[in-house]
Amino acid sequence: MAQAKIQAKMNEAACSKFSRTMSMADRSGQLLESLDQLEIRVEALRETAASMEAEREFILEMIQSIQQGQELRNISAGEREELTLTANRLMGRTLSVEISVGTIRNPQQEDALRQATSVIDGIVKKLLDDMESGRQQLLAVHAACVTEAPPVPIDQKFQAIVISCALEDQKKIKRRLETLLRNVENAEKNIKIMDHQKLEDSKSNGCQ
Repeated sequence: MAQAKIQAKMNEAACSKFSRTMSMADRSGQLLESLDQLEIRVEALRETAASMEAEREFILEMIQSIQQGQELRNISAGEREELTLTANRLMGRTLSVEISVGTIRNPQQEDALRQATSVIDGIVKKLLDDMESGRQQLLAVHAACVTEAPPVPIDQKFQAIVISCALEDQKKIKRRLETLLRNVENAEKNIKIMDHQKLEDSKSNGCQ
């Protein structure tokens, strides 16, 4: 009789333990599912923030383009002052928007990012001294960041550096290079316009 009671208790404990284990497994599964859903939302949040960061940079670039553009010099002083004040106001409001998306990197990716940044900074300095030579270097490193076959030589060394960077850093590097290329193109256009105007003024003075 006593043996039967002991056996019954053991069976009861076993059943209770089995039920509790299943319950814990169910709870674990629910928590894992919740975390999976949260991971999707986290990635969507990061993508949205990155997109907003890119939009902020583009807006700043457009405002600067207007501020430095030749068109602003070809209007009356009163209109120019009003437009300059508006551009400055928009610049201030845009700068007040702070967006930051951190990137998790391993030591190799950290080193690759430092190398890539150093190369680009060197090209920026080169542009100030020799725009045409700097422009060719800029085209070569930009070609290293695009998937389609570019019509210019590729900087193979820079390409190897970029490939070693984190994916998010690769996108930022490409975006920075594209911005620099647009700035160079705008600068060259302004130089040509100013040179053409200087030539026209010279002809007008010669005719007088």
